[in-house]
Amino acid sequence: MSVKLAIVYYSTYGTNHQMAHIAAAAAREAGAEVRVLKVRETAPAEVVNSQDAWKAIAEATADVPTATPDDLVWANAYLFSAPTRYGSPASQMRAFIDTLGPIWQQGVLANKAFSAMTSAMNPHGGQETTLQSLYISAMHWGSILVPPGYTDPALYAAGGNPYGTSVTASPSAGVTPEIEAAIRHQTKRLVEVAAKLV
Repeated sequence: MSVKLAIVYYSTYGTNHQMAHIAAAAAREAGAEVRVLKVRETAPAEVVNSQDAWKAIAEATADVPTATPDDLVWANAYLFSAPTRYGSPASQMRAFIDTLGPIWQQGVLANKAFSAMTSAMNPHGGQETTLQSLYISAMHWGSILVPPGYTDPALYAAGGNPYGTSVTASPSAGVTPEIEAAIRHQTKRLVEVAAKLV
């Protein structure tokens, strides 16, 4: 049985969308079957449409499938990516996680490899606590945590976060080559561990 990876993300301005697609390419290179899925937007349309950058990414990603609990039933590995909001994952990601109670109760999420990524506008805006929050949810599920740790020099070049790749996002910077290398390493490590569990 091959690794079936669900990459579940939320992206307001495009950073986590970009991170998810870098991860998907790395996972496919490592032999995984991949679904890239966005979580449903919960902010009111008038709020989204009031900010040009937010509206633009919503329109640009309109064709990305929306994540459902069935996608997590299908997968045997998970990579979640969401921006930081006040030191925890964006509410859109939390809202999706809150829909998973029925499959969690059935034990469907247990024993599956889980890793996480995030972004914030500054390096001390809660990136580590956001990742820890996602991992705490996965611990409740019984998932197997696969943080990158300090397992490759790419992690140091990207800022040295052992919990998961974290991006200090700015509207003009995008994802740097150092961050891309860290995402690729984290994803390949996740696929390798998931393959052992499968």
